[in-house]
Amino acid sequence: MDFIHIEGVSKAYADHHVLNDLTLDIHKGECFTLLGPSGCGKTVLLRLIAGFEVPDAGKLYIDETLVADPAERLNVPPENRAIGVVFQDYAVWPHMTVFENIAYPLKIAKRPKEEIEQRVMEMVDLVAMGGLEKRYPSELSGGQQQRVALARALVAKPNLLLLDEPIANLDANLREEMRFEIKELQRKLGVTVLYVTHDQEIGLAISDRVAIMNDKGIIQQIGTPYEIFEQPVNPFVFNFMGIANFLAARLDGGRYLAGTGSQEIPWQPPENSGGVVDWVAGFRPSDVKISRAAEPGKTLKGVIRRANFLGAMMDYLVEIDGTTLRTNLETHLAISENLLFKAGDECYISFLDLHWFEAEKLKGAILE
Repeated sequence: MDFIHIEGVSKAYADHHVLNDLTLDIHKGECFTLLGPSGCGKTVLLRLIAGFEVPDAGKLYIDETLVADPAERLNVPPENRAIGVVFQDYAVWPHMTVFENIAYPLKIAKRPKEEIEQRVMEMVDLVAMGGLEKRYPSELSGGQQQRVALARALVAKPNLLLLDEPIANLDANLREEMRFEIKELQRKLGVTVLYVTHDQEIGLAISDRVAIMNDKGIIQQIGTPYEIFEQPVNPFVFNFMGIANFLAARLDGGRYLAGTGSQEIPWQPPENSGGVVDWVAGFRPSDVKISRAAEPGKTLKGVIRRANFLGAMMDYLVEIDGTTLRTNLETHLAISENLLFKAGDECYISFLDLHWFEAEKLKGAILE
């Protein structure tokens, strides 16, 4: 069942068109992530759903209720949409205690004192803030302040929780901790969550489904985290979802050659090419296998251009016939298998997995 239905929504600021005829459905009870580069319009879409802004065209439904339709001059205010919102900057009141911050939406709604007490303490326990309800924000860590913001957004029992980069300001360890806590909260409460971020790792970790937007506000692909990462529909999605390597495979005299050189690649592009001549192989650093020995028909010769020791990992930049690519492997394996290279060393490369893209389409997608 679709909980949010966005139908042909457009939004512009002066001559800058952010969203153009966008249609999207979000299912009830799922954690759905809008993932895309900064400036692609994902936060604008969240603000339209929240009611903080009005679309120029299109319709927006929440739980089968029409909440925005500019053609009919309809825009239901945020307080009547049964939503909770958490932004990147927390926005907790510095002069209020944890209890008072969480209780604020219920006080505005003029709920009975006993109900406020009960529901606030339920939220305090839910976000693991027990014993801290009398503290002020200045006495809390960034992670604790974010928990207060989450509890305040959830205390009124919203049907929809909107999260706009809510953990971007936390350090790496806290970000990792909070992303799992957000997912656990969503599981316990069964609330529908729309999460907006440019962080691919968070999007993959917490989502039931993900929508990838390009910098023109156009949705490129919607799918599960596995589908998005392992089955990208185009070069933009592949390139956006982490470190991407690309190696040209050009047809020359009936053979596919690598990069700008003369090495024949031992992996064939798709058979049903439809007349496409030039292809590009896309792959992740983890898809690259590096060795010191050539295997005829299986490897390409390369040169190490950069070797970085990153503690648990070795990271290599390898040049193959004018194209550079990244690969890495665990340091203990590099030591035990004699794969500690230095800049200038020759090496041999094979691949565990390849995604094939038409060369002409790749350039435009990466530049977008």
